[in-house]
Amino acid sequence: MKVPFLDLKAQYETIQHLMNAAIQQVIDQTAFAGGPFVERFEKDFAAFCNCKYAIGCSSGTSALRLALFSLGIGEGDEVITAPNTFIATAEAISACGAKPIFVDIDEKTYNMDPDLLEDAITPKTKAVIPVHLYGQVCEMEKILRVADSHGLFVIEDACQAHGATYKEWPAGSMGDAGCFSFYPGKNLGAYGEAGAVTTNKPELAEKMRMYRDHGQQSKYYHSMVGWNDRMDGIQGAILSVKLQCLAQWNQARRNHAQAYSQRLSEFPDIITPSNPVNGNHVYHIYAIRVRFRDTLMKHLAERGIGCGIHYPVPIHLQKAYRHLGLAEGFFPVAEACAREQVSLPMFPELRPSQIDAVCQAIETALPVIN
Repeated sequence: MKVPFLDLKAQYETIQHLMNAAIQQVIDQTAFAGGPFVERFEKDFAAFCNCKYAIGCSSGTSALRLALFSLGIGEGDEVITAPNTFIATAEAISACGAKPIFVDIDEKTYNMDPDLLEDAITPKTKAVIPVHLYGQVCEMEKILRVADSHGLFVIEDACQAHGATYKEWPAGSMGDAGCFSFYPGKNLGAYGEAGAVTTNKPELAEKMRMYRDHGQQSKYYHSMVGWNDRMDGIQGAILSVKLQCLAQWNQARRNHAQAYSQRLSEFPDIITPSNPVNGNHVYHIYAIRVRFRDTLMKHLAERGIGCGIHYPVPIHLQKAYRHLGLAEGFFPVAEACAREQVSLPMFPELRPSQIDAVCQAIETALPVIN
């Protein structure tokens, strides 16, 4: 049986009539850039995240950039984050003239190790961006405690954590700002590029709204130099419909993850994702760790099983960040994960027979690759 890594068409087929109607409404009202459909989504998403404000924008990258610029991060500043994330996290730091500083990750959660945060802080440090990787929220109490003691801003990179929680707090509600991506493959995905920033601070929300719209306080009156990071009306309408399904979809992902883990935890050569005790994982990615990862992926591909790697090269080893002078060995846990992790098929519509096919393919591969 062939199993795709991701099947967006399967999801569309379950909500096709709702999606088509939502898109038609936008066309009928010609509300294409910003407007009422974006405003409705912002209100609904803020409530979903238990925040006062949500600012829709054009991507997760722009969400991070909006937060950093609006908090006054700039030339000569340092911002601490994790090295095992999509490069957009570091790109946003670089875009405002600051320098990304990395700390290694926890062996179990694959998130920033809060016990290493204190040692990375210097007089130039202005903010921390904990990344809620794969759908699991970081140990935010520890991170917030350290940040508060040093007067640092905290920007949650929640681009993979829509609906995830830490204790009773939703992702995106704990820091000064929370940044989300609605790239099509995300748990809450648009039909194109889109993003949002959440916050409970009215002044910060207002500044981000202005930055995303050319620095306008009102039409043609520009209080600052901004740029165009508005969300499209069609994406706002689509996301409003999908938001109503998100809790159900996230629960399906948790069920799939449990099925995978029950089956694969029998094998000592496989490390399955940890199950958080302080909240809910939403399993945007289900990544296992295994030696001989590349051989396993070849075996799975030959059997029609789609899989991926998140992420094969940590940011500090990317050519784009070679100027930081960080060689292999600086962040050993992140580097080990880059060598050993493989992401298995994960989407809400995944069928039990497909999970069984993936696990069977892995079982048959283990004696060969060890």
